[in-house]
Amino acid sequence: MLTACFLIFFGLVAVCLFTGSPVAWALLGGLALFWGLGLRQGLTNRQLWDMAWAKCRKSLIVVRIIVLIGVITGVWRCSGAIAGCIVRGVGLVTPRLFLLLAFLLCAAFSYVLGTSYGVSSTLGVILMALGRSGGVDPTVTAGVILSGVYFGDRCSPASSAASLVAAVTDTDLYRNVRQMLRTAVLPTALTAGVYLLLSLRHPLSAVDGAVLGALEGRFDLSWPVFLPVALMFLLPLLHVPIHWAIAASAAAAAILAVTMQRFSVWEILRSAWSGYHPEEAALSSVLGGGGITGMTVSYIVVVLTGLFSGVLEGGGSLGPLRDRALRLAERTGRFPAMIAVSALCAAALCNQAVTSMMGAQLLENAYDDREELAIDIENSGILIAGLVPWSIACSIPLAMLGAGNGAIPYAVLLWLIPVCYLFTKRRFYPASGSRKIRQRGAS
Repeated sequence: MLTACFLIFFGLVAVCLFTGSPVAWALLGGLALFWGLGLRQGLTNRQLWDMAWAKCRKSLIVVRIIVLIGVITGVWRCSGAIAGCIVRGVGLVTPRLFLLLAFLLCAAFSYVLGTSYGVSSTLGVILMALGRSGGVDPTVTAGVILSGVYFGDRCSPASSAASLVAAVTDTDLYRNVRQMLRTAVLPTALTAGVYLLLSLRHPLSAVDGAVLGALEGRFDLSWPVFLPVALMFLLPLLHVPIHWAIAASAAAAAILAVTMQRFSVWEILRSAWSGYHPEEAALSSVLGGGGITGMTVSYIVVVLTGLFSGVLEGGGSLGPLRDRALRLAERTGRFPAMIAVSALCAAALCNQAVTSMMGAQLLENAYDDREELAIDIENSGILIAGLVPWSIACSIPLAMLGAGNGAIPYAVLLWLIPVCYLFTKRRFYPASGSRKIRQRGAS
């Protein structure tokens, strides 16, 4: 029965992806399926709701961040911050290296800030606007940005994902970071090479003079317009929580939009709610978008993911996987088993954090070295979750960037780190092959 429910759920996901329907419908169907399975196993509706809500309540923190991101992506457009970055960026960015530079910038900022969401919604939005203005395929640009933001999300000391893995594996965060950087050297170099080739194939064309003229005519682009951007990148360095940094940057942008760009308070509120939609055709394709309502599908996906994963975990539907995961580790080795487990958990639970925790729970008995367990999770689950289209680790950054699932193949770093580590792991952990797995509680 459990297998049948999973097959039906994945079938629903496939239908949504094939037809272009929101994956939220598949999550809703999966929730109904596993709710019914829980009832069949003897659980009550009250018990199932308590399980679902316990997980969903934690996901509301993510919803708060997404709401703030919706606000900042709307008011930044009104403040002239993005327009200023486009006009200045055209002169600073080497056109034939645009995609490579976009990757390196996102990787650097995500390492400093430790957040994929924060960089996607700020620097990522700026780079997408600059790419669109220069005729670069937005699908490719979004994939490049996704690679960059996950560089830091995986291995930054400031990353919540890295801290979570250190906590669930009982290892030292900074030792993990050093090892993650070592295992990232080869795939990052290869990724940079791929993006160099893509940059040459998709150069940033000369921006239409009409677009630049419209930007300079509509906005005052003197130096204060860069204040919201500076706040967004400087405040986290001062250990200000990311949600306060976003709020401060959005407030500064709103003030500039009123005082410098001649927007009314009502227009600012409307842009924060439903996005900025300029009447000028030359600006609409470059600056249009953002706002709280522009992230509606993301809110629904986060809530449904929380409810869904709560029912799955609380109902014991994933319990039988532990023995199967350990047998798989015996046959194939620990890291291949971790890849398989992470892929299944990311696809079923749609959440990066839960995928990491489940990887540790299901395969911890296969490891004698806790640091090896931590790095295996970092090089699999943290990244694989960003490749699953219906996972919030993938769908939310793409929604921020205004891109579809076609960007995923271009997120090269997320593919290359697991692949390179699979073939080079013995260099870092010589005794990393398969072995007889000890039973829980055995000496």
